[in-house]
Order: sequence, then structure tokens, then C-alpha cells
Amino acid sequence: MTTMSLSPRATAVAARATELSKVYGHGETQVVALDRVSVDFAQGQFTAIMGPSGSGKSTLMHCVAGLDTFSSGSVRIGETELGSLKDKQLTQLRRDKIGFIFQAFNLLPTLTALENITLPMDIAGRKADKQWLDKVIEMVGLSGRLTHRPTQLSGGQQQRVAVARALASRPEIIFGDEPTGNLDSRSGAEVLGFLRNSVRELGQTVVMVTHDPVAASYADRVIFLADGRIVDELYGPTADGVLDRMKAFDAKGRTS
Repeated sequence: MTTMSLSPRATAVAARATELSKVYGHGETQVVALDRVSVDFAQGQFTAIMGPSGSGKSTLMHCVAGLDTFSSGSVRIGETELGSLKDKQLTQLRRDKIGFIFQAFNLLPTLTALENITLPMDIAGRKADKQWLDKVIEMVGLSGRLTHRPTQLSGGQQQRVAVARALASRPEIIFGDEPTGNLDSRSGAEVLGFLRNSVRELGQTVVMVTHDPVAASYADRVIFLADGRIVDELYGPTADGVLDRMKAFDAKGRTS
């Protein structure tokens, strides 16, 4: 097998959190959801974020994606520091540079699949790059379903629409929050395959929160959180390897 040299794109940083903390409440009721987390997400790489319930994994993603405020530290998307942006600028950044895929597909029922895919660009008043859009639609296998409304599509097909929507505007980074959580294993594997291909074939950057070791095995790298801190990471993960790490954290949690 030949090894490919990393392009500059593959080694640049798409998003960076530095000493990132998120604290809820005060005094005795205070909860530290993130505790001085520093992490880079490389361009052209698929990263999975894992950890037990309450570990801070979704909070980390939401703060880095500009969906939630943070208490201290800094977040950058590319060269842009999120903490310096006003609400309107932050909304524009999310619209122009970030793609989102959620567990709930978040499609508008009155729109066709194609209209749902192009909706963020339509709202922004931007025309879709036809060549890119065709490539994305072909990759997720929706060419024959573009005129269908969400109720005429299976759950897996609806999530394909959501993946295509996230990719359509060529964002700098895509965030997925349990994107296969509502899907059966076959549909989930398809959606993960599309995300994997978007990284490999389109040079996309993907960051995904998941609790599923099989889903995490599609990533290039897995970072593990516990009690609001990054406690481990794994490159070239397998489902078994991820499961072993998770079991080790569980065992440690029980003995501590």
C-alpha cells in the first residue's frame, strides 16, 4: 500500500479550542462542563468525540461550533476568534463556514429534498455551485429523490438530505451531533460512509459526537472526554479498540 504525503490542507487547523471552560451555575450548584480543554481539529480529518454521559462531549462541540457560549478560553474557526464576534457576525460565520448534522434530521416538511439541501444558501442569498452540488448529491445517492418531500423519504434518506445540506455550501468544517442516533445500523453505516467519503474525496473536515464505538471507527481520530477534560485519544480507531478504551474509563470511574 502506498502512503500519500499530507497536503498543506491536511495539516492546517480547521478549528481550535484553547483552555476552553464552560461552567453552569454558582457556588454549591456549580457544574464544570468543560475544564480548560485545549484541542485542534485538523483540516481534511474526521474526528469523533466520545465519553460517558455528562463528560462534556456535546458541550465541547456546541462551544466550538458557536452554538453555545463558553465561560473562558478561546475558540477559533480558521483564523476567526469566536469570542470577539457579535451575535450577527456569529450567525453569519455559522451560516457561511460551518455545516451541521443533528440526530433529528431538521428538514422542513413543505420543501423537497433539493430545496432542503440548498436552503441555507437560499437564505444567505447565494447561488449553489452547480458542479459541486451535483457531486455531493451523487455521492449521497439522492439523484432520484430530489423532488420528494421528507415524508416520502425513509429516515436514512432524510439524513442523507441533511448530510448533503451540510456539504452543499462547502463549509470549512462540519459538526455532527449523534448523526446516526435515530437510524438503524444499515442506514447509519451508509451515512457514516458518506461522511468518511466527504473527508477522503472532497477534503472535508468533520467533527462528530457519538456514543457508538462502531460509528467512531469511521473516524481518523477519536478523542475521549471524562469530567470535562480530554483524557485520551486514538488514531486509526477500530470499533473494538474504542470499546476497550471506553471500558477502561468505566472501570477507572468505578474504582476512583
